[in-house]
Amino acid sequence: MNRLTSHNCNLNIWDHLPDAVWDKVSDLYQSMPGWRGFTDGIPYWFGKEEDEVYITASVEPSGLSFYAQMNQDDWLLWIETFKSEATKVLGFDVGEPEDGFI
Repeated sequence: MNRLTSHNCNLNIWDHLPDAVWDKVSDLYQSMPGWRGFTDGIPYWFGKEEDEVYITASVEPSGLSFYAQMNQDDWLLWIETFKSEATKVLGFDVGEPEDGFI
């Protein structure tokens, strides 16, 4: 099924981490499939809010937060790729705090 749905994900990439970590995150953003760039400091993949399919991210007290509108299979593949690549680049296990990733 290719139905578009909304998805949210918070990761254990915290706002208080050093700039060197955030520089690596920014580089990772740009290497991810669908990269469209920053608009007013906000990263986008595949499109923007006015498009049918998009992913965006923001830094929140709860961690790095993603919001997406796309089909579930594409979302799961994309976010799992991001977690895997972030783990490699950042040197710590990246995942959702509610799943025990601190």
